[in-house]
Amino acid sequence: MNRLKHYINNRFFMGLLCSLIVISQSNSSVACPFCSAPSLTLTEQLSQSDVAVLAQWTEAEKGTLEKAGKTVFEIKEIVKQSDKDKLKVGDKIVINRHRPGKKGNLFLLLGTKGTSVDWGDPIEVTETSFHYISQAPPPEEKTSKRLRYFLKFLEYPDQMVANDAYAEFANAPYEDITPLAKDMPREKIRKWVVDSNTPVTRLGLYGLLLGLCGQESDVAFMEKKINEPTKEFRLGIDGVISGYLLLTGADGLDKIDETKFIPKKVAFSETYAAMQALRFMWTYADGRISKDRLRKSMRLLLDRPELTDLVVADLARWDDWSVLDRLMKMYGTGDYDIPSIKRAIVRYLLVASKGKNKKGGGADPATAEKAKLLLDKLRKEDPKTVKSAERFFFFK
Repeated sequence: MNRLKHYINNRFFMGLLCSLIVISQSNSSVACPFCSAPSLTLTEQLSQSDVAVLAQWTEAEKGTLEKAGKTVFEIKEIVKQSDKDKLKVGDKIVINRHRPGKKGNLFLLLGTKGTSVDWGDPIEVTETSFHYISQAPPPEEKTSKRLRYFLKFLEYPDQMVANDAYAEFANAPYEDITPLAKDMPREKIRKWVVDSNTPVTRLGLYGLLLGLCGQESDVAFMEKKINEPTKEFRLGIDGVISGYLLLTGADGLDKIDETKFIPKKVAFSETYAAMQALRFMWTYADGRISKDRLRKSMRLLLDRPELTDLVVADLARWDDWSVLDRLMKMYGTGDYDIPSIKRAIVRYLLVASKGKNKKGGGADPATAEKAKLLLDKLRKEDPKTVKSAERFFFFK
């Protein structure tokens, strides 16, 4: 019963964690893998607007049951408008809703045009944040070039600026971040990784950046961060581990095996974070660690029943057919006698049984034939599980 309770608790945590990951990547399938949910950045909002002005708050009136509130702004600078628009500095803009403020407060007003300008929610700015927005390269420019501008504003004292600069990196594909390695402020990034004032949602990005720009002297520094004693879930530690592996390669992976994968008492969330780092290295790291070496580490996680179904799925995607016999010995025994694990093993066999695919991956003919025979055996011994696994099996 304790084993089952432990398993269920971990699976609940896994479901929550996976949901967060899906949400964080919902805006872009290629966005930074370890960043919190990307938001619409200020430059994107500016680009999508038809009209944009810097305006000063003048007065506001609260609404009543009979009448809507209103806020009056005075234009201080025209940022964007078409040749047909007639707005000019000094004009008053009335928005039909109440926006509290003080005389002199600055706001960026963004509008879309229909029969008239529909103004969005006023964005309060400082002179600093306004210049940051107005001078930023537009979304149409090459991403890596744009990121060089935003790199200067990570952890900037103005919170709006810092948040937006982070969002630009969170939205950016990994391959557009890597060219900036030589320009990254390494010493600052080291401080951000360990500074308790750094928002935890940014730790994954900064760990990744340190791995890209780091030096030999950063290895022990990152190991200390990775191996901090904890029983709590650490948001972003997967990015730090990934950065560490980028910096250290296979030698670093040996240490991750020793500290995160082999010991059974390591917190589940820590092992899962390291597993995420393996996936990152497989997908993005362009051979920094060999495929065979990554498979070796992933196979270690078959000893963790709370992760086994995910591990089996990854091994199938990674064309690792060396564990076929081992999986069959595990099937339905002891801690592995759990429906999700049995379904994962069946799907592993289904993939293997398809043989080579058009991209050159897949099982060799002998393994494919063996997988077919094992599937036939399971169809007789456990038809319910096989049918359930096949129901949601999609293979390309």
